[in-house]
Amino acid sequence: MRPPAQGIVAGTLATGFMSTLMMGAKRAGLMGGMPPEKITAAFLKGRNLHVSAAQQDALATLLHFGFGACAGAMFAVVAPKRLIARVPLGMAYGTAIWAISYAGWVPALGIMPPASRDRRDRQVVMLAGHLLFGAFLGLLVGGRGSRDASAIDRAASAVPEHA
Repeated sequence: MRPPAQGIVAGTLATGFMSTLMMGAKRAGLMGGMPPEKITAAFLKGRNLHVSAAQQDALATLLHFGFGACAGAMFAVVAPKRLIARVPLGMAYGTAIWAISYAGWVPALGIMPPASRDRRDRQVVMLAGHLLFGAFLGLLVGGRGSRDASAIDRAASAVPEHA
């Protein structure tokens, strides 16, 4: 598997882990509106598109996982060879995505307030979610030309050919 393809798979899986944390936090009353839903609602409203609540939720999920897959592909291209370096770099990368999003383009477009003025509990969860995203991304993506195979490659090689 070439690095961008690894990254797409890893980013998708890491987004799933992050989303699980976000959904649990929402159930615990720590989130209010979920940022992917708020971003999707603003996107649709800005284009005067009207869809059902179920369609909007499905689109928000698709866009969130698509964003995570793209972020994973970009990370895979520059991922260090050694796992011990990939995980902290992945966590820094996840933190950068959080900062660029919630202190940058999301408030700049008027979708949500900047992280510094948003619900503290939501931003704590969002930062934790992006750290989790980055940690899993670092675990799942193999380094460039690495002998230290990614978790995805190890799992794929463990499946018998005639399975």
